[in-house]
Amino acid sequence: MSAELSSDRVVVLDTNVLVSLYVFADSRFAPLRSHIEAGRWQAVTNEACLAEFVRVLNYSMFNLSSAAQIAALTEYQNVVHIIATPAQSATRVLLPRCTDADDQKFLELARDSSAKCLITSDKALLKLSRRLMKSGMFHVITPSAALAEISPA
Repeated sequence: MSAELSSDRVVVLDTNVLVSLYVFADSRFAPLRSHIEAGRWQAVTNEACLAEFVRVLNYSMFNLSSAAQIAALTEYQNVVHIIATPAQSATRVLLPRCTDADDQKFLELARDSSAKCLITSDKALLKLSRRLMKSGMFHVITPSAALAEISPA
C-alpha cells in the first residue's frame, strides 16, 4: 500500500458492486461512487480482483460493447489504487474461508491493504462480517450500509 493511503479511508469494492457503480450506474449508489471519486474513500484493488472485473465486463448477459467495457474499466481505473499482492508470510493474519472460493481474493485484498471495509452484496462474504469484526479486522458491509455510513441520518 502506498504511503498516501490512510487505512481509515481504504475500501475494497467487490465485482458485483463495481458492476452496479460502473456498468449500470445504479442511481441508488451514486453517492457512494461520488464519495470515492472525491477521494473521501480510497478504493483499492489488486491484479486478481481487477482481472475478475475485466472478465465480468465481457459476460454475454450484460451485452456490453467493447467501447462500453473499456469505458467502465477506465472510469474505475481512474479512481482505484492498484496494490501489489504481498508475498506469503507466516505472520499474515489468517482469514476465515469463504464458502465461495472465488471471493476469497476480496478478503485477502481487504486484509493486505488494511482496508476499513469490504463493500459487497455477496451473501457468502456478508456471512463472514461478524466474525471478521470480532477479530478486529475490516468490516464487510452492503452498499446500503456504506451509504448510511457516508450520509448519516
